[in-house]
Amino acid sequence: MVKPRIILASASPRRQQLLKQIGLDFEVIESCAPEDIGGACAARVEALALRKARAVRAKIGGEAVIIAADTLVSIDGRVLEKPACANEAYEMLKTLQGRKHTVFTGVAILATGREVGFVEAADVYFRPLNDAEIAAYIKTGEPFDKAGAYGIQGHGATLVSRIEGDFYAVMGLPLARLWVALKEIIAKTEIL
Repeated sequence: MVKPRIILASASPRRQQLLKQIGLDFEVIESCAPEDIGGACAARVEALALRKARAVRAKIGGEAVIIAADTLVSIDGRVLEKPACANEAYEMLKTLQGRKHTVFTGVAILATGREVGFVEAADVYFRPLNDAEIAAYIKTGEPFDKAGAYGIQGHGATLVSRIEGDFYAVMGLPLARLWVALKEIIAKTEIL
């Protein structure tokens, strides 16, 4: 059987690394879809992942399996986006320190005649941090391209005391659930 064309609808280096980690051959086409979706966190990330996947579907010719994802961080009903500056990163990290927050990752998979979407959430607990630790972490540069101003796969791992839920959802792509969904969608190919 012919392996299907797999496209990751994201320029995220973390998501690319995760797909490589599970042995998938894929290409990257960034969606550039607008991210102006409101609503409850779980519905929002799933809808945005679907929007990204559909945007890439509209760009390509031929058949492909398109994987798209979106992640957000929520605390006290407030969504923490990617910080625009060091002050925003500081405020976010100050809010998260010593507390629990929830990370939601929505995934959409599009294949010929099929659209599958799902959401994984994980509760993340930060240890207490002082201002000097927050400032030192901001100086690493990690906070600026990540929702909630931290990346658990880098130096940000030192901020987290524990996780309840899927670790890879916190990284931005829940691998186990993605693998199962891909197997169901492409059951008769040699992809997996």
